[in-house]
Amino acid sequence: MAPFEPLTYGMLMPPVLLIHGPTASGKSALALRAARALGGEIVNADALQLYADLRALSARPTEAEMAAVPHHLFGVADGADGWSVGRWARAAAPLLDEIRGRGRVPVVVGGTGLYFKALTDGLADIPPTPAAVRTGVGKTFDDLGEARFRDLLASFDPVAETRIAPGDRQRLSRAMEVLEATGKPLTAWQAETSPALPAGAWRAMVIEPDREQLYARCDARFEAMLADGALEEVEALIARDLHPDLPVMKAVGVRELAACLRGESPLSEAADLARRETRRYAKRQLTWLRNQTPDWPRITQTDPEAAWGQFLAQGPALTDLR
Repeated sequence: MAPFEPLTYGMLMPPVLLIHGPTASGKSALALRAARALGGEIVNADALQLYADLRALSARPTEAEMAAVPHHLFGVADGADGWSVGRWARAAAPLLDEIRGRGRVPVVVGGTGLYFKALTDGLADIPPTPAAVRTGVGKTFDDLGEARFRDLLASFDPVAETRIAPGDRQRLSRAMEVLEATGKPLTAWQAETSPALPAGAWRAMVIEPDREQLYARCDARFEAMLADGALEEVEALIARDLHPDLPVMKAVGVRELAACLRGESPLSEAADLARRETRRYAKRQLTWLRNQTPDWPRITQTDPEAAWGQFLAQGPALTDLR
């Protein structure tokens, strides 16, 4: 493919390419292929690949891959320091500008949906919710049940209630917590936000392979993680005695392998449970992607060369953006 030619729109800066998809779908390989083709630099949008402690269990790119093209925000956080969506966005936004300012294409890749939403839709600057409010909303949900809780939320914030999928207690509760803590509906907060990336400055794709193929890749990838030192990685995490609510301690595989290390289950059983949880996680990601990014082009190929060709065939080239 011909080298990337910088765009001539706006401030003479190239666009941003967003590559989103579930775990084990081939995102990292496609991002590397895209960056090589476009003269780009890769920016991590995966909440777990941020952490230095999770090299194996997050399937972070290899040293050779990271040396092939510039990579950013991989392994930059300590496991004891939990990053929020806002913190990632504050780190990523100026980085994207720096890369574009060099005339290169930022290739943002990962599986954390809220990171992409922060870039394309904006991130509402909502004040922290007091613990007492969260507790009270949780009790209200338990007392009313989902249907009546939804009716209550809809009476104050009908748009938020409509957008939240059935069974999503976390988002329903969050909308009510914001209302009670601030006196303003979540929808109103969101309406006041502006995206980090202006319309027309980015193109996106979602890798969405056949589900059975994806599940097989999930199983194979966990085996590769074990061979790459995942068990030793979890042992090191346990030795740090980190708080169980930190993101690194909630990563798929940590709980299962920790049980094995404590002698509560054999490695074969722990690996089976971790593979099952990986498949479940991929399924949740697919559901989120279909609900939140229905208009993004879909890539069904997992081979990076085939996936890149499929993307190029689906619309105007990056150099045609204005």
